[in-house]
Amino acid sequence: MRESVQAVQAEVMMSFLVSEELSFRIPVELRYETCDPYAVRLTFHLPGDAPVTWAFGRELLIDGVGQPCGEGDVRVTPVEPEALGEVLIRLQVGADHALFRSSSAPLVAFLDRTDKLVPLGQEGALGDFDAHLDEALDRILAEQGAG
Repeated sequence: MRESVQAVQAEVMMSFLVSEELSFRIPVELRYETCDPYAVRLTFHLPGDAPVTWAFGRELLIDGVGQPCGEGDVRVTPVEPEALGEVLIRLQVGADHALFRSSSAPLVAFLDRTDKLVPLGQEGALGDFDAHLDEALDRILAEQGAG
C-alpha cells in the first residue's frame, strides 16, 4: 500500500529585479512534497508569461537564508548576513539569469513547516522516495545501455 503524498505550500510576494532601476512584485508559490523530500519548488508567476517552476535542494534554501550558498544555476544569499531581513535568489540558465528579492520571514516560516513534515536529515527514511529513486536509476541505466 502506498503512502499518500503530503505537501506544504505557501505563497510569497517577491520582487523580480529586472535592473537596478526596475523591479516589480510577483507572487511565488513555494511547495514541498514528501515524494521528493530533498527538494523545494518555487513557481514564479511572471506577468504575461506562463508560470515557471524551479526545483532545488531544500537545504540550499535553508542555508541561504543565513549565508551565501549555491553554485551554478541557483544561488541564495542574505542581503545582510548579520540580520534575518531579506534574501536574494539568483536563478541562471546559460548566460541568462533572474534575480528575486524576498523577505526572509515567510521563507523561514515555510521551511519550518517543511521541517515539521520531514525533519532535515530524515529525508532518506521515507521508503517511497528510495523506491522511486531506484526505479528512476534503473530506467536511466537501461536507457543508457540501449543508446
